[in-house]
Amino acid sequence: MQLLKERILAEGQLFPGNILKVDRFLNHQVDVNLLYEIGKEFRRIYADSDINKILTIEASGIGIACVAAMHFDCPVVFAKKSKSINISNDFYQCDVMSYTHNNLNHVIVSKDFIGPEDKVLIIDDFLANGCALGGLIEIVKTAGAELVGCGIVIEKGFQAGGKALRDRGIRVESLAIVESMNPETGEIIFG
Repeated sequence: MQLLKERILAEGQLFPGNILKVDRFLNHQVDVNLLYEIGKEFRRIYADSDINKILTIEASGIGIACVAAMHFDCPVVFAKKSKSINISNDFYQCDVMSYTHNNLNHVIVSKDFIGPEDKVLIIDDFLANGCALGGLIEIVKTAGAELVGCGIVIEKGFQAGGKALRDRGIRVESLAIVESMNPETGEIIFG
């Protein structure tokens, strides 16, 4: 998606440790017009699919998933990173290692919101090692739902996550794949 790549080049910041910071427009301050175009692009890519539910993980994926869901005319379910008192004890759970925060999250989704009748598109902002997606895929399969695919805004193609998921036969569609980045020079190369 050319518009997204242009924004990454213009406003993305690189840091050591393979960190691409896009908080000026995607995951802290959010450009809703860009999100609208992202959602429209996911709808175009998955036009042949009968998606009735979008699944994401809190927090950065929620806004993206909500705008995309407007294009699919379906609800969004987001996996919570902690159990609150207002969630029943009937839920799916998996452990997800966060690349950005370097911690383990026990993510949960109430069984009320995903089941065998659902055709699910998973949406997230980043794909690096694939831990978050792996956990969400596990929840979809445990629920007996059909995983249609995964929609990723930015994939770090030089990390193993995307390849590992595709090697498992999972459809992963990324709008911008970063093949390399150099925090010293600020250079970002897309695939």
